[in-house]
Amino acid sequence: MSWITEIPPERAEGRLQEIYAELRAKRGKIANILQVHSLRPEALAAHLVLYMDLLFAPGELSRKQREMIAVAVSKVNRCDYCIAHHAEALSKYMRNPQQLEKFTADYHSADISPEDVALLDYAVQLTLAPSSITSESVERLRRFHFSNQQILLANLITAYFNFVNRVALGLGVETSPEEVSGYQV
Repeated sequence: MSWITEIPPERAEGRLQEIYAELRAKRGKIANILQVHSLRPEALAAHLVLYMDLLFAPGELSRKQREMIAVAVSKVNRCDYCIAHHAEALSKYMRNPQQLEKFTADYHSADISPEDVALLDYAVQLTLAPSSITSESVERLRRFHFSNQQILLANLITAYFNFVNRVALGLGVETSPEEVSGYQV
């Protein structure tokens, strides 16, 4: 599943066992990207708190927008693991398979709103050249009527996926069609 030793659910004890049980209850199964944290249960717990807040908490951006950011950032970073997982999640909100395929290849060709293009352009710029972000980058989002809360959430999701992409790529976290599907929303 990765290039380092992991503790599978059937061998988990103590705090890790509790975290795995909570994960199964909430999501139905344990993703490889989370199991790779198994040698540091408290890091896994902290990761989960951030993940659940950024991707699932009620808030300023739609689930579709959040998943679009996840896919766009992961595409730029060439993280096949995260692209597969979050394109699958995005398919629940972008129901046209051709549009999803276009989006995954290049969101500019996917017939999404100009607001969403601006949001994703910001996420990609932050990913590729963080020091190039200026007040004008944020003002551009405001011109598309994004609030400070929405801009903050987009920034946090972008930063989160840059982190997770590096965990997946740096540890060789593997995926398969079976591993990608079947999660509870």
